[in-house]
Formats: sequence, structure tokens, C-alpha cells
Amino acid sequence: MEIIWYGLSCFRLRSRALTVVADPFDESLGLSLSRMRAHVVTVSHQAPGHNHVAAVRSPDHVFNGPGEYEVNGVFIQGVPTYHQGTVGERQRSTAFVYHFSDLVVAHLGDIGIMPNREQVEQLSEADVLLLPVGGGDTLDAAKAVEIVTALEPRVVIPMHYAQAGLRLHLDSVDKFLKEMGVPVPEPLSTLKLTASNLAGEETEVILLAPQGVADS
Repeated sequence: MEIIWYGLSCFRLRSRALTVVADPFDESLGLSLSRMRAHVVTVSHQAPGHNHVAAVRSPDHVFNGPGEYEVNGVFIQGVPTYHQGTVGERQRSTAFVYHFSDLVVAHLGDIGIMPNREQVEQLSEADVLLLPVGGGDTLDAAKAVEIVTALEPRVVIPMHYAQAGLRLHLDSVDKFLKEMGVPVPEPLSTLKLTASNLAGEETEVILLAPQGVADS
């Protein structure tokens, strides 16, 4: 499994069976995204920071809501969540759980409301959690840590936080690292994982450096 972060909430997940791009963004956010190839695009929320499907060349499938999907033997579950708003008027979002052959990855998308018990159960299989931490209309550092505690993933990769050129007012990732009580790790350009890499009992926080992104 190879995981690359392109900034904001956009990742490419690549296994031998399937390549997925999650939450591609458009240049109105202040960053430009190089076009990519993938079998599947998942869209958590209908907003420019998450739904720029045109950034991916001719995907076979685009999934943008709750449901159960299977592509090339990889099971993908869209879990309904909420972006923001008061009860009864909340904006919907979708978290996606990707069941690859030996690893389960959960991308929480544009979630801004803490998940309920049923949502936690659906997300708790994740070995790797891609988690917004920068506040604004999504989870802030303290709430992000609450989700880590509830889901107990083996690896957490922060996303949706302040970065150079981004036209969103978000907190830095340092706030989340401080809440987690971990030192600032050296960012990686690419994360390559197998099930055998996840032998440790403690949740590991890994930072990725955004790839292929330039100020627009």
C-alpha cells in the first residue's frame, strides 16, 4: 500500500489491485493540483476543496455518498457523517473506508460533527486513519484526538490543516501533535505500508509532505 498526500484532504491510495484518489480540490483554494490517474475517485463533500473530479483522468468510478461498493476486489464503504450545522439542519458529508487486501484505510473527509456510536462502529476497523485536524468547519485538534481515542487506529495521518498558499483559515498541525502528546515527526513524501509494519501497540502519527502541489 502506497499513500501520497496532495494537500488539504486529497490523497492517492495505491495497491496492486486499485488506485483511489480521495477529495481532489480545485485551484480556487489557492493551490493547483496536477492531474492524476486512478480507478476510483471518492468525494466526501460537495465543495471545491473536495469534489474536483476533473483533476483525475477518466476514472472508472466516482463515489460521492454513503453506500457499499466493490471494485477489483476492494470493498469501499461510504459512511454518512456531518460537516457542520445545528441538529436538523446539518450539512451531510461522507467518510470512506477502503478495505484493501491487508490494510483498512478510513478517510474522514470533511467531517465537522463528532461521529455517533453507530458511525464509530463503522469506522473502527481502520488500521490507517486520514483525519482532519485544522479546525474551521471541520474537526479541531481536541476533537480530532477524541476520534483517535474512540477509533484506536494503528496509524494516523493528519490532513486539512494550514499549509503555504492555502486560502483557508486553518490551524497548524502542531496543535494536533501537541494534543496527541507526540513530537513533530519528519514529514515523508510517500508512505509505504504493509500489515507487518503495524506491529506496535501505540497509535503512530505520521506526517506527509504535500506532493505535486503549487500555489496557483
